[in-house]
Amino acid sequence: MAPDLELLLKREVFAIVGAAIEVHRELGPGFLEAVYQEALERELTTRAIPFDSQRPLTIAYKGEPLLKQYIADLLCFDQVVVELKTVDRLSRVDAAQLLNYLKATKLRVGVLINFRAPGRLEWKRLVM
Repeated sequence: MAPDLELLLKREVFAIVGAAIEVHRELGPGFLEAVYQEALERELTTRAIPFDSQRPLTIAYKGEPLLKQYIADLLCFDQVVVELKTVDRLSRVDAAQLLNYLKATKLRVGVLINFRAPGRLEWKRLVM
């Protein structure tokens, strides 16, 4: 495949989603988001995936930082914003939230992960 057709941060996203699948396989649906966050942090650590938890994201207006900040659930590899959810189904509002995080940070890749979806882990990769 030509380099320009390769998925941006493909290996990194694959590693993050793999860790989330393991958490979902182990715990199943039904817990609070905070439980999945802690379990995923443990799994990321086990897999030597670098991350920051609850990282504040500064928003700038006309080049000046605002006092209001977003808080990302996880920032992995210093490049991938990860937003965790425990909802029946991911929505456009959830995707818009993650896209705002990407816009605020000037990062390109984000992953929405929903641990509550029935059957299997629901996730979406978003790119700016």
